[in-house]
Order: sequence, then structure tokens, then C-alpha cells
Amino acid sequence: MQINGKAFRTIWFDEKDQAVKIIDQTKLPHKFEVKNLNTVKDAINAIKTMEVRGAPLIGATAAYGIVLAIMENNDPKFIKTNCENLIKSRPTAINLKWAVNRMLKKLSGVNNNEVLKIALEEAKLICEEDVKFCENIGLNGLKIIEEIYNKKKDIVNILTHCNAGWLATIDWGTATSPIYHAHRKGVKVHVWVDETRPRNQGAFLTSYELNEEGVPNTIIADNTGGILMQRGEVDICIVGTDRTIATGDVANKIGTYLKALAAKDNNVPFYVALPSSTIDWETTDLKNIPIEERNSEELSHAEGLDENNELKRIRIYPQKSKAMNLAFDVTPAKYVTGLITEKGVCEASADGLKKLFK
Repeated sequence: MQINGKAFRTIWFDEKDQAVKIIDQTKLPHKFEVKNLNTVKDAINAIKTMEVRGAPLIGATAAYGIVLAIMENNDPKFIKTNCENLIKSRPTAINLKWAVNRMLKKLSGVNNNEVLKIALEEAKLICEEDVKFCENIGLNGLKIIEEIYNKKKDIVNILTHCNAGWLATIDWGTATSPIYHAHRKGVKVHVWVDETRPRNQGAFLTSYELNEEGVPNTIIADNTGGILMQRGEVDICIVGTDRTIATGDVANKIGTYLKALAAKDNNVPFYVALPSSTIDWETTDLKNIPIEERNSEELSHAEGLDENNELKRIRIYPQKSKAMNLAFDVTPAKYVTGLITEKGVCEASADGLKKLFK
């Protein structure tokens, strides 16, 4: 996708520098910086601090993290320990564990002289597959947007939550991919962008990338979506997911559940876009989805540009106040209109997923 008119992906391996390069998303939208990951600790830290974020991108970073571990010390114990550390770096996104296990399976029994080459090839393949999956998600979701547009004959207003854009994947995004495909095809769309407290990934990232692609969008406070739906100003909700379990229940950024409830009450279709790598086939009870609790300072402090165009971080809560920062919530499948995947659109249920992924 585009930044200042130049095509970028979110992560890549630089052969010349022998390093993994990422876009440091903690600096966006105020500064665009490409950062080198030189060690597996760098990769773990990038995931923990959310320099990279979004389930598919986290998985790709973990895959490249194993490559970096092998480059540092091609010792099985060292690699095993760091694979465990990678999986622990963020608990909710299933792509993290999926990518690590895929890499380990691929490397099992590989000769030591070949292990780095095979690991690098597999990490690159994970990225290429994700790009293709997200592109197909866009094409499948495009049909839904076109149906609304053909009936309405006017701008399709889409509400999304957090950042399920190309910055959360390798390219295209999940929830944004249908939007980008629609925009490029000439379908008139407008996106309501939830700011998504506390890290404001909607305001900082989704609006930023939509602006770069020329897609009309408006940032709204997280709790504005309900009244917009009541007023008939939302035609469809499309969100991403960090983990969708075998029953079709969806774990996504905190606040997604409330949007789904508002959509249900106002008869607004609520879709979840995801690649198959984000499906947790082993979990069948939504209560067993691990919910990450992050540092409360993400709530109590805010960051932005001051009058001198410098990034400043300030406290916005009372000094003595406590804060709780749950990063995700779970939307039961009964509130989800459908799941948009690389293989097509299906019902959010065990049967729906099984029919699509035989």
C-alpha cells in the first residue's frame, strides 16, 4: 500500500543489511520511521511494545524472529527458548503461536547447514501467503459492499474499529481490504473510524492509511457508532479479529462487542474479516480465550505533537486514580452476520467454518 505515494509492506528482510525491517507503528501518524530488527530480542520487543501489531503482522514478525535467532546462535536450546518467548510476548493473537509452530515444523529434521536458508524461505512464504489471503478477503468483501451500493445508489458508509488495515497485516489489511478494493473499483465509500482508545489505533493508524490511499473517512469517538447506526448513517460494520475460535466467536480489540450489540439492535450487518491463520480450531469455549491486560499507563497517559511539533507524553488521569486496561473483548457468534475469509464468506458458526475449510 501507499505512504507518500510509495509502495510499502509492513515487514521485510533486507539482504544487504541482513536485518528484518519494520515500520515503527508507535511513531505513526506523526513520524514515519523504518526500524531494523537485528536480534530475536528486537523482534520480541517490537511485538511487546507494539512497534508491530495486528494478528497477521505479529505472526510474520515471530517467523522472522526465529530467523534472527538462528542467525545469532544456531543452537536448538537457544532457538527453543526464544520460540517460547515469542509465543509469550502477546497472548491473545493466535497467529503468533501458529507462525512459531509452523516454522518449527518446517525446520524439524533440517540439516544445520540448511536451517537458516529454509527458515528465511518459510518466513517470506508466510508473508506472501498473508498478502494473497488479504487480497482475496478484499475481493470477497467487495461483493458485499457492491450489493449495498447497487441498492442504495449512494455512498456506502462503513464503520470499522481499531486498525485492521494493511498496517496490521503485510499488505491490503483484513477489514480494510474490501474497502480498498471498492475504492479502486470506483464504488463510493466513506469510513467511520473509531478512534479506539486507549492507543488510538483507529485515529492514528486506520485514518492515516485511508488518507494515504485517498479513501474518505471521519474519525469518531468510540461511543459514537451507536447513535450513527440509530440515525441510519452506517450501512455496514467490518472489523478484524485477533482470534476467531472454532465456534465462530470473535476476539478483537476492546469495544468490538459493544459495536456488535449496537449493530444488532439497529439491523446493521456486522462482518468480521480474517485470514484462516487467525482461526483457533482447538478452542470451542469463548471463556477460554486469553485476554491480554496491558499497562494501565496506556489509559492514564496520552501522546501527541506539541506546538513545537515535538512528540510529548502527558498524564491525563488524576494522580491517585487506578486504571484497568483490558486490550480485547469477545463478540459471540450470534452477533456476527458473517466471516469474510480468503476462501469466501461463511456463517459465524462451527458448521459455517467447517464447510468453508473442509
